[in-house]
Amino acid sequence: MATIFTKIRDKEIPGFIFDDNGEFFVIHTNNPIQLGHLLVIPYDEIDYIFDLDEITYHKLWEYVKNISTILQEITKAKKIAIKVEGLEVNHVHIHLIPINHQGDMLVHTKVTEQEIVDLQNKFKN
Repeated sequence: MATIFTKIRDKEIPGFIFDDNGEFFVIHTNNPIQLGHLLVIPYDEIDYIFDLDEITYHKLWEYVKNISTILQEITKAKKIAIKVEGLEVNHVHIHLIPINHQGDMLVHTKVTEQEIVDLQNKFKN
């Protein structure tokens, strides 16, 4: 059975897709720590990041770096934090979170759908 991430990618359920290169895709999480809290996800539904084959693992991190650069540019964040946990959804995903201050990752921020759409439009331009 497909994971929730694959269902979002395949547009079976709603979600905000920011990028898709045919091997990896990027969505905005539905429970953001900050506006711009993105998930970078491989197409392959592998549960644990260290179970990815070597080539996919390294390509994933290269893609993460590229997406982080774009995200930092459009959010004007001081840094993009990275979090990999993988317990809630059994499909590898890397969290990218814009941060400006110590503690920014400790509290979830309420964001509107319009804020996500506006950020998505900046990301695609």
